[in-house]
Amino acid sequence: MSGLTHQDAERLLYLEAHLLDERRWDEWLDLYTEDAVFWTPAWRNEDEPTASPDTELSLIYYEGRSNLADRVWRLRSGLSVASTPIQRTAHAISNVLVEAATDQAAKVKSSWATHVFNPRRKAQHVFFGRYEHDLRREGDRWRVARKKILLLNDYIPTVVDFYML
Repeated sequence: MSGLTHQDAERLLYLEAHLLDERRWDEWLDLYTEDAVFWTPAWRNEDEPTASPDTELSLIYYEGRSNLADRVWRLRSGLSVASTPIQRTAHAISNVLVEAATDQAAKVKSSWATHVFNPRRKAQHVFFGRYEHDLRREGDRWRVARKKILLLNDYIPTVVDFYML
């Protein structure tokens, strides 16, 4: 078995983006390990994001796939008033870089932009930033063990949710 290739990394990140855009939540959740961390730090000041989700503010923080699954359930249920109607998204991933890879683990960085349309307000916004994915091989496939989302334009004109980033 060999380490993650650049093509493997791109394929996984592109797949994740398509699953989010197509609202295929169960398939999206299946990309994540049971102990996955999904984190969007806030900004401490103009130059530094927060460094610890345990002691500093985060825009989004889920520890464990079950917590992501709970968020998906609330989104689907219609009980999340802030998320109704669900906004339309189109993710674009670029500059994919495999920083390190062994047979069992890999670190991947990339840039991203998500175009978001709010049908209630008939308004659109573009979020953009950088991703850091820690991937782990489980069986014959790579899964996301940690995803850090650095949101570079953190002026948020509406509610931001996991599927928008």
